[in-house]
Amino acid sequence: MRSGALRALALGAAASLLAVACGGSGATTAPTSAPRAAATTAAESPAASGLPYTAKLKDGSTFTLALRIVDKLAKGEPINYVFSYGSTSIPLFSPQYLAGYNRSIPEAQKILPTLTGKAVAPASALQDANEQIAQITALLNADSIDCLSVQSTGLDTFTKITNDIMAKGIPVFTVGVQSNGNEFTNFTQISEKEGKQAADIVVDWMTKTGNNLKVFAVSGGDPTQNWAQGRMKGFVDEIKAKVPDATFLNTEANGLQTSYDPAGTYDAYKAFIQGNPTVQFIENVDIGAEHADRAIKDAGLTGKVFTIGWNVSVGQLDAVKEGTQVAALDQRWGDQAAFGAVACAEFLKNGKILPNTQELLPITKENEPQAREEFMKIVNG
Repeated sequence: MRSGALRALALGAAASLLAVACGGSGATTAPTSAPRAAATTAAESPAASGLPYTAKLKDGSTFTLALRIVDKLAKGEPINYVFSYGSTSIPLFSPQYLAGYNRSIPEAQKILPTLTGKAVAPASALQDANEQIAQITALLNADSIDCLSVQSTGLDTFTKITNDIMAKGIPVFTVGVQSNGNEFTNFTQISEKEGKQAADIVVDWMTKTGNNLKVFAVSGGDPTQNWAQGRMKGFVDEIKAKVPDATFLNTEANGLQTSYDPAGTYDAYKAFIQGNPTVQFIENVDIGAEHADRAIKDAGLTGKVFTIGWNVSVGQLDAVKEGTQVAALDQRWGDQAAFGAVACAEFLKNGKILPNTQELLPITKENEPQAREEFMKIVNG
C-alpha cells in the first residue's frame, strides 16, 4: 500500500488531470451528424468530486483513473500508450495509418514527455477485429496499457472491451468509424452524412458540367459494414432527393462487393460494367475507386461513366485530374491514427478531452495539384 504522503504527492502533482467526459468529447452522447465543439473540456476539482480523476460517462457510470497510472504520472515513470488498428496489410490504408501513428508520438511527447508508444495490428489482408481484441487483451493483462486508441470497425464491435477497459480506469479513445462504447472521444466522420456530402458534390458537378446522369450504382470492398452502408444510404437518398428521376441499379441493401484486393476489385468492376451497360455513375465507399476508373477506361467508356470514391491514391488523383472521378473524399487516415497519442497526452497532462473535429476533405480537379503534392510527401515519408 502507498503511504498517505505518497498519495498526497500523487494527487497534488496531477490535480489538473481530472477530466469530465462531456460537452463534445464523445463520452456523454452518441455520435451525431454535427461536429463536436472545438473547445476542450477540463475537469471538476478533487475536492468537489471527493474522488481522484473522476468523469461521468455516457452510460451513466463513473470513470476513475487507475491509481497505478496516477502513481506513474506522479513519479514521472513511462506512460504506455497503445494504438490498435485493423491490419498491417491493406493497400493505402495500412501505410497511411502507420505513418500517422509514427508522427503522433513526437507530437504527444511535447505535451507529456514520459509517453511511450506501441502500435499493434493484425497482419491479415482484411481488418480482423477479433485479432485486434486478442492483441489488446494480451497487453491489458500484462498491465502494458495506460491509455488506448482503437481504430474501430463497427458500431458495437469494440463496445464491450472499450467499456471494460474504461471501467478499469484506463482512458480509451476510438477513431475511424462510429462506435458506441464509453470512450472519451470517437474521432471520425458520420457515415450517412458522408454519403450525403458525396451526393451533393456529384449533383453540383452535374450542374456545372451539364452531365445529366440518371443511372447510378454503389459499391465497396465490404458493403456489409455499417460505415459502408451509411455512405451508400446517404448517397442514394440524397441523389434521389436532388435528382427525382434517377434510378439505382443497387442500394446499400445489395451493394456491389469488390474486395480490397486491387486485381479482384478491377475484375469486379469490369464484370459489373459489362453486365450493366446502362450504368453512368458508380460510388465506391472505400479504396477501390481507382480500379473502377481503370475498368471504365479499358471498356472505352471514358466520358460516359463516372465515379466518386473515398481516400487518396495516385490512381484516384490521376482519375480526378482526367475527369473520370468527380472527387476523392479524403477522410485523413493519418489524422485518425495520430489522434489517440495527442488525446492521451492532453488528458493525462492537462485534464482535457480533445473533441471530434474530423471532417472529409473533398479532392476535386480544382485542388488536385495541391492534394497530390501533400499526398506524395506522405508516401515518400
